Amino acid sequence: MVYTPRSARRGALFAGSVAVLGLLTACGTGQTVHSSSPLTSSGTAAPATGDSSAPAPSDTATTSSPASSAPTGAPSTAPTRATATSGGGTTAAASTRCHTSELQASVGRNDPGAGQENFPVVLTNTSGRTCTVRGFPGAAFVNASGGQLGPNPGRESGSSTTVTLKPGQSAWAGLTFSNPGVSGAKTAKPAALLITPPDERDHLKVTWTGGEVPVSGNSSAVFLTVFSPGTAP
Repeated sequence: MVYTPRSARRGALFAGSVAVLGLLTACGTGQTVHSSSPLTSSGTAAPATGDSSAPAPSDTATTSSPASSAPTGAPSTAPTRATATSGGGTTAAASTRCHTSELQASVGRNDPGAGQENFPVVLTNTSGRTCTVRGFPGAAFVNASGGQLGPNPGRESGSSTTVTLKPGQSAWAGLTFSNPGVSGAKTAKPAALLITPPDERDHLKVTWTGGEVPVSGNSSAVFLTVFSPGTAP
C-alpha cells in the first residue's frame, strides 16, 4: 500500500491515508514518558543526519563510550516553544548543534487518524546553553533485551529547518506507522524506543507505552518527519 503524507494540516504529525490499525489503541491514551541518560550500547538507533535529502539509514550504529546518569523527569523549567530558521551552513550547524548529553527525550500521546498512529518524538534542551537541531532523528524499537524490532524507520519528505533551542525549549519530530490490524503486518510490542539526535551517535532510551507496532510484512514501514519547534503540532 502507498503511504501519502497529509498536507491539509500544517504541523500535523504526519501524512497520508493508510489502512486502519486494530491492534493499537485508537484513543491514544498512553502518557508521555521521558528518557533515561544517553545510551551507548551496541546497536540499534542509527545516527541521523540533518540533511533532509539524505536516504533513511540502513545500518545500525555501534558506539562504545559508557552510559552516564541523566535526569528522568521533566526539566525544571517547562519546555517553551523554540524558534526555527531556514538555511544554515554545515559549519554553523556543527558548532552549535545539540549533543545527546544535552538533551532529554520523550514520546507524546498518540494522535491517531486516517488509519495511522502518530506519536511526537520530543527532544528538550536540558543544558545551560543554546543549541540547535536540524533534520531527522534516528530511531529504533527494541525489546527488553535490547534487540531491534523491525527495520530502521524511513523518512518522510519535507524541508529541514534549523530549530534553535534555548535551555528548556523543545523540538518534536513525528513518528507514524500504519495500523497493522488491517494491513496484515506482523507486530511486536517494544520495551523501548531508542532516539538518536541529528548528527549524533549516542542515543536516548525512552520506555515505549504505545502498544504493538508493525515489524515485518505488508505495510510494516515506520516513518519519521523532520524536527519542528515545540512539543506537538
